[in-house]
Amino acid sequence: MINFLKSYYPDYRLFFSLVVVSIIYVLGYFFKELSLIADILLTVILIAAVLDIIFLFRKSQITAHRITPERLSNGDDNYLTLRIINNYNTNILLEIVDEIPYQFQKRDFKIIDRISANSQKQIDYILRPIERGSYQFGNLNIYTSTVIGFCKRKYIFSGGAEVQVYPSFLHLKHYEMIAVSNKSYSYGFNEVSKLGNSMEFEHIRDYRIGDDYRTINWKATARRNDLMVNQYIDERSQNIYSFIDMGRVMRMPFNGLSLLDYAINTSLAMSSIILKRYDKAGLLTFAKDVKSFLPAINQPQQLPKIMEMLYNSETNFEESSFEYLYTFVRRKIPQRSLLMIYTNFETIDSMRRNLDYIRLIAKFHLPLVIFFENTELSKLLDDIPQKSFDIYKKVTAEQYMIDKYEIINELRANGIIAMLSKPENLTLNSINKYLEIKSRRLV
Repeated sequence: MINFLKSYYPDYRLFFSLVVVSIIYVLGYFFKELSLIADILLTVILIAAVLDIIFLFRKSQITAHRITPERLSNGDDNYLTLRIINNYNTNILLEIVDEIPYQFQKRDFKIIDRISANSQKQIDYILRPIERGSYQFGNLNIYTSTVIGFCKRKYIFSGGAEVQVYPSFLHLKHYEMIAVSNKSYSYGFNEVSKLGNSMEFEHIRDYRIGDDYRTINWKATARRNDLMVNQYIDERSQNIYSFIDMGRVMRMPFNGLSLLDYAINTSLAMSSIILKRYDKAGLLTFAKDVKSFLPAINQPQQLPKIMEMLYNSETNFEESSFEYLYTFVRRKIPQRSLLMIYTNFETIDSMRRNLDYIRLIAKFHLPLVIFFENTELSKLLDDIPQKSFDIYKKVTAEQYMIDKYEIINELRANGIIAMLSKPENLTLNSINKYLEIKSRRLV
């Protein structure tokens, strides 16, 4: 009886029917024939409610479980699956309340569906986490009702599960295909010194229209009596590091994710591509000091190490020190490398405070400074001002955008490669810049 009371829930249709009958009873005081109609309706409602209860509660007829992935991808749409089996010999209405982790802040998460008699069904739904860490799922609650709909039976399935949210990994294969396609786009930056001979001989092949005449192999041409050219590939096994600024400038949120999480997601994708292209991938995170460091290598276990390091990266968003970064790089990275530095400069003064240290790094390595476009300010530029305060906001936004481009120009004037990117385009832009640097033989 106690179990019945815990799982029984009257439906609004039962209350509505009883309210209608009550109104008819009240009207029966004035119209005698309505009292008989009210008695008949009440009897029918009570019989239907009893039959509904007997049908739903005679035995457990619904089984269900949730299928959770081993880990979720931060900032991406992750699909979760519910598998439900209906052993009733009639169609059943389902009201599913899954106890998803509190981090999603969805207190009204509910799925309404229908399942056919004696069948099973798979229901998929999407969750998009916006922060890394451990997520705890609770029970799976399912309220069932028949077409009569006078009552509901609650089923509780123990589905507690702990799932870790890792930096974005769902689109790695997509990004790898882009990298393999060898497409890159020019963003126009000043020529900088090469890291050395950046092309390796692969084999001799027949000449094709469009080949550089400087690659013609005259000895092979004479032997074959046909034009032959040397085929070269980009130099491999070069050190490529992702440097992630974990200071307060990376705390700014866009579309639910902080700039830091955008940089972390991009660093994971970049590391995968770097390893696929036979270069060595490394990782460094810093704020007022270096938080974590993984030397660049090209081994199968490197990407899982990078993923674990990024997953465990925590910060209290301190003031970043490029001076300490330079000192650490000089001590720990002796070989000339490409350093992809993910940071953010909101004003030209903030960049100038660190420019001297970036220039010192550039004497020994090839730094690529990647920072963010403030998309919220960009939206203000498209708005038509209605009031004087709107004009002030638009002028301020224009000045911030001008500062961003001045930062790029000043960095390039000092021989430093720089890239400005919208947060949502960071991964693709970083891939294109890496491929561009490789294709222009700068690394």
